[in-house]
Amino acid sequence: WIGILALYTVHKGQFNCPGGGLLHSYLLVLLILLASIICALSALVYISMQGTISNPGPRKSLPKLLYTRLLLYLPEFIWAVLGAVWVSDSSVHCEKTVINVIMGTVIASWVIIIFTIIGVVIVFDPLGGKKTFYLTDSVNRNLESSQSGQLLYNVKNTATRVWEKRIRLLCCCIVQDDDHRVAFTSIAELFRNYFSDTDLVPSDIAAGLTLLHQEQDKMESCPKEPEEVLCHSPSSLVTDDLDIELENAAHYMLFAAAAYGWPYYIYTNPFTALCKLSGDCCGNRPTDSDITGSDRHNFHFGSILKITGLQYRDFIHISFHNKIYEIPFFVALDHKKEAIVVAVRGTLSFEDILTDLSADCEDLTLEDVLENGFVHKGITQAANYIYRKLINDGILNQAFTIAPEYKLVIVGHSLGGGTASILAIMLRNSFPTLRCYAFSPPGGLLSKSLADYTKHFIVSVIVGKDLVARLSMPNMEDLKRRIVRIVANCNRPKYQILLHGCWYEVFGGDPDNFPTELDGRNQDALTQPLLAEESLMVHRSPSYNALEDESHLNSPPQYPHLYLPGKIIHVVEESSSRRLCSSDVKYTARWSTETVFSSILISPKMITDHMPDVVLKALDSLSQEHGSCISC
Repeated sequence: WIGILALYTVHKGQFNCPGGGLLHSYLLVLLILLASIICALSALVYISMQGTISNPGPRKSLPKLLYTRLLLYLPEFIWAVLGAVWVSDSSVHCEKTVINVIMGTVIASWVIIIFTIIGVVIVFDPLGGKKTFYLTDSVNRNLESSQSGQLLYNVKNTATRVWEKRIRLLCCCIVQDDDHRVAFTSIAELFRNYFSDTDLVPSDIAAGLTLLHQEQDKMESCPKEPEEVLCHSPSSLVTDDLDIELENAAHYMLFAAAAYGWPYYIYTNPFTALCKLSGDCCGNRPTDSDITGSDRHNFHFGSILKITGLQYRDFIHISFHNKIYEIPFFVALDHKKEAIVVAVRGTLSFEDILTDLSADCEDLTLEDVLENGFVHKGITQAANYIYRKLINDGILNQAFTIAPEYKLVIVGHSLGGGTASILAIMLRNSFPTLRCYAFSPPGGLLSKSLADYTKHFIVSVIVGKDLVARLSMPNMEDLKRRIVRIVANCNRPKYQILLHGCWYEVFGGDPDNFPTELDGRNQDALTQPLLAEESLMVHRSPSYNALEDESHLNSPPQYPHLYLPGKIIHVVEESSSRRLCSSDVKYTARWSTETVFSSILISPKMITDHMPDVVLKALDSLSQEHGSCISC
């Protein structure tokens, strides 16, 4: 508006030309129209800042203002069309500068309209009043009537279809078959179950996360109890075992990282990778190893060679084939450790994300294994695919024919770590000396019995506050309840929470002590839901009810508690000395238990701690530190 006003003031004397009156009128009306829109938006912003998240009373006039702004779209759109017609009219003979000024305002108007439409499409909830119906307790009270039951069923179906359309839109670039359609429906039901019982918008969730982070930092700054410190003091035998496993983990993490191919190599070597790969891309593809899937210009295989330091002849099989439930992997001979290594790639495509999100549970039943239990459905199907390739296609037989005295080691990072773990369970009977190293595997992977069974042959490595290692449906439900609880009972407006949260995340400082309804309440009272909390979460989702219901022993819930595989090494950033041009980080490692990862921790590093380069850097640092101690 200021820009158009300035242009109008500068050029107002230059409209005395054929057709100039139309352009003059266009600018004047556009100024008035934009001023009206700015007033409506200012009122929207002001009213939105009133009250708190759980107290919408002061914002009761907001819908009227929103519809007022919506009505202003019609003249705004009509005027943008008229401006486009007038500025392109051949009968208008004004100065070129004036025409360009009007052209700029027309383009700006269309850009604003298009971005607003995109914003509305993204934010708009197609369920509308149906969601309110789904959230009301009156439906539960009247479920005995077949009409109410049918209505609730229709609402759930509609919600599932809405989520399914969103997922299809996100995955519009990939070829979709029957497997994709089944996955879309399964993932849509998961999202519908998770979000059906809350009345939160994205900014509420952002406010909740920043409040949880500050609360978590306050708790971590409290001194620990002596017993809690003593329980982490390992014996010398355990320490020796840990050092050996850390050395092995640092070695095999290279293979897990190499499975990502050229994206990882370029990410870790942004200035030199393309030059090095371009020098090798014209070379002949190796004939000794069996390669399936697309690898244009030999970039993937060239990157794997660079990262692992192996030779062409060391590779038995390489698969770049990638579909839903079918992920890339390679089999290679590691002469340094005398091992046949199966390295499984982590998440790198939309198909991999769909495999991750297929989080239903299914039974894993194996012959001669008493510890059968629940597993992550999508990851188990990916493990089944690799198992069939290794056994049915004779890949492992070929490898052991070449190196019969070598042992079998399965490695992977993220999705690859989860797949490697379940694949190791499947191959354990055939290869009793098998070892598996799972780097940052997903938390909701194995039931307790299977997790305990894998402690003999699987080692999981988790860095810091890695989000993925804590991801499971029960943990997500717990996070949702924590967000609802802390957001609903904070007595500050949302904009204050978000502004202070952004400052805290970027610049640090002391956590804010926002006053809440929780202050001054005794511990017994805290177990009861507060009125503000009930306004944002009217009833618990089916999966959450199942987790806390006493009857869950008889009928397992849809999303039971699943755990990390094997013995767990937790690598933590102990201290860091940051200088202007360098960053020196020191890590410490210790054996941990699955209960440590039973809650999602909020941190700026919850994503970066999962990245393969960060995991490799931490393990290399620990391995080098151990090596220097031995030499001393």
